[in-house]
Amino acid sequence: MATYEYEKLLGRAWEKLPDKLKSHSRFEIPKVDSFVEGNQTIVRNFNEIANTLGREPKHLLTYLSKELAAFATFDGKRVIINRVLRREMINRRIEEYAKEYVICHECGRPDTKFTELAGEKIIKCEACGGWWPLRKIK
Repeated sequence: MATYEYEKLLGRAWEKLPDKLKSHSRFEIPKVDSFVEGNQTIVRNFNEIANTLGREPKHLLTYLSKELAAFATFDGKRVIINRVLRREMINRRIEEYAKEYVICHECGRPDTKFTELAGEKIIKCEACGGWWPLRKIK
């Protein structure tokens, strides 16, 4: 049996790690840029938020609409919510969405994607390989 030095083994393990695990960039969700117009709240940077989360805007919009108890429409760049809302409330709901649908429950990284396993929709982490069932939006 060959004896390996700790440093050699550590270096070999590091080389085999995926690049996503080697970087230590901080994941930050952009804060909502919104304003109230009449009885509607308009979110100007909705695309930026959805892109940062790595999710389809339609899925995020469905979640927000249900959680905020308000009809919302997406016109390609911005979202119009038919209710007057404070930015803090929208930001809180987006953070809750990220915890449930974006951040890995195992390793805490945002490197997840929606996929299927045996016909069931799941969320799979590309960093650690962990997965969990995709919870339907109620």
